[in-house]
Amino acid sequence: MAPNETDDTTTAGEVEEPRAGRRRAARYIVPVTVMGVAAATIGLVPALADSGDPDLPDITAAQLIEKIAQSDVERLSGTVKITTDLGLPDLGGLESGLLSGAADGEGGEGGSSADPSGRLTELASGTHTLRVAADGPDRQKLSLLENAAEYSLIHNGKDVWGYDSASNEVYHATVDEADTKERSAQRPPATPEDFAEEALKAVDDTTSVKVDGTAQVAGRDAYRLVVEPKQSGSTVGAISIAVDHETGMPLKFTLTPAGGGSAVVDVGFTKVSFDRPDASTFRFTPPKGAKVTEDTEQDRAHGGFGGKPERGPKPEEDLAKGLDGLRMLGEGWNTVATFDTGTGAGLPTEEAGGDLGGFLGSLGDQVKGDFGKGTVFSTRLVNALITEDGTVYVGTVTKDALVKAAEAGK
Repeated sequence: MAPNETDDTTTAGEVEEPRAGRRRAARYIVPVTVMGVAAATIGLVPALADSGDPDLPDITAAQLIEKIAQSDVERLSGTVKITTDLGLPDLGGLESGLLSGAADGEGGEGGSSADPSGRLTELASGTHTLRVAADGPDRQKLSLLENAAEYSLIHNGKDVWGYDSASNEVYHATVDEADTKERSAQRPPATPEDFAEEALKAVDDTTSVKVDGTAQVAGRDAYRLVVEPKQSGSTVGAISIAVDHETGMPLKFTLTPAGGGSAVVDVGFTKVSFDRPDASTFRFTPPKGAKVTEDTEQDRAHGGFGGKPERGPKPEEDLAKGLDGLRMLGEGWNTVATFDTGTGAGLPTEEAGGDLGGFLGSLGDQVKGDFGKGTVFSTRLVNALITEDGTVYVGTVTKDALVKAAEAGK
């Protein structure tokens, strides 16, 4: 049955005041990867949903968002399927090498293949199946299932273990309560709840939000919350979040692009239970013959997963400090981040950079405006402009909107 449309609306001002602080904080993060894309600005203009399949009680979008916020699920187990399709160009395996190199840099030369700082980047593209389990804040397990192999990340009390069955390598770290909270805040989203929380951190009046019927996900009755930008120029088409009727926990998250086609991000439970997992789920002993890499002071200095990071600025403060004059242009869904690379120059030209300069230039579109000349690199969701003087503009906006923002920002 199709949901019954209503004229009931709620303004952003009717949402609790604490959300304003979360909105301001969320705008510090630049949405340059799929992990940041889910934090696109969300507003609140709810409508009622009183029909659908299954048949559930009426609820407004404001009430459903509050239901998500109040969800206190701490125990669960299940299987999650995550598909990410940014439409990145085929680099013939080069991107895998770059990610691998970055991971080695985090863990030091010859880093472990079980180091989660590198393995979790795999979720940024393709389709993956995860097994997840949790029993409160001190016990979680995430397993990335691969062809004839498995990578597991286990947190049990003070111990964090990473295990790569393909290489029989183990990564081990110890954490205290403060480290656990910090690492939890920094790890990339992997479940529908993670993505939904990021997406709902920022609320303003540039977005239409409604409850659009009901659905069944992993055998559970759920409401469907649909978020769409009011503004033109955004590359985001809509965000759909299936919210468990009983617990308020998001069971599925789908982000579709304004340009149409398949979802850019589609992550949802295919099986889920809210019973307490068996304690043995979180126990781990390195297999016989496995190479075990212990976290070191060097790992901690780099902020490696599980290590004890140096107490200092928070991630958004680090981001701002590492970029020269980070500024946000525009508002709502059309917000564009801009910063100076500090190099005084853009990409190398084919004349100056040889084959590399020509290759990089071929991946983008050449543009010009009040900012001078530059190259726009596009995905199905994120566009980035690098000008000839080394200024970068990036956002979940169309190429035309990005160029206009760059011109207005000069």
